[in-house]
Amino acid sequence: MAGHSQFKNIMHRKGRQDAQRAKLFAKLSREITVAAKAGLPDPDANARLRLAIQNARAENLPKDNIERAIKKAAGGDAENYEAIRYEGYGPGGVAVIVEALTDNRSRTAPVMRSIFAKYGGNLGETGSVSFMFNRVGEIIYPKTKASADAMLEAAIDAGADDVVSDEAHVVICAFENIGDVSHALAKKFGEAESVKIIWKPNMMTVLDAEKAESLLKLVEALDEDDDVQTVFSNADIPEDVMAKLHAA
Repeated sequence: MAGHSQFKNIMHRKGRQDAQRAKLFAKLSREITVAAKAGLPDPDANARLRLAIQNARAENLPKDNIERAIKKAAGGDAENYEAIRYEGYGPGGVAVIVEALTDNRSRTAPVMRSIFAKYGGNLGETGSVSFMFNRVGEIIYPKTKASADAMLEAAIDAGADDVVSDEAHVVICAFENIGDVSHALAKKFGEAESVKIIWKPNMMTVLDAEKAESLLKLVEALDEDDDVQTVFSNADIPEDVMAKLHAA
């Protein structure tokens, strides 16, 4: 799992580049608007909206942007977005799941198919790779917030399933329990660094340097598409390959 975690960290840093900031903010704002429109525009009464706001704050989305996104939904002038999941295989047979919000699936599907094909992959049917993942809640706290034992004890008491403490404390729980678990941990440790519902792989695919580089390009291309919200893979990249990607 370490290789997958490090791969995610590389993508995370690349997503932090200044050139990507506006696009990232737009995606976060869209998720807030869609969440607010799907329920009440009050995060205390809308779990999805509360989660979207937490994620936006973790990425330093300005407060004004958050408020505008909520008001856009409340004003009834927001576009009608549809949540769609795309599944396929990337270079080396890596399983890839793409979550998108689109106002035109007839536009988005061909674009997804084209991106997969361009970078050595192929788009599959819904369910073609998701059986290799578990849909779970992921709550991340900085390592400095608590000892590994204290975080594990608090997380289990809150209803979590597992905690991995390495570079940070990563708490895993059933996705339907993420609100209760994150709330309980926030009361004890303060607001988390990240609270997300993710696709966690239960089987990994090891990649060599060539395939890993191709996969990185595929994920970057997907991230750059306006309709794409998040991308997950089951890539396991060895330490020596990871070092080469870091240096590139």
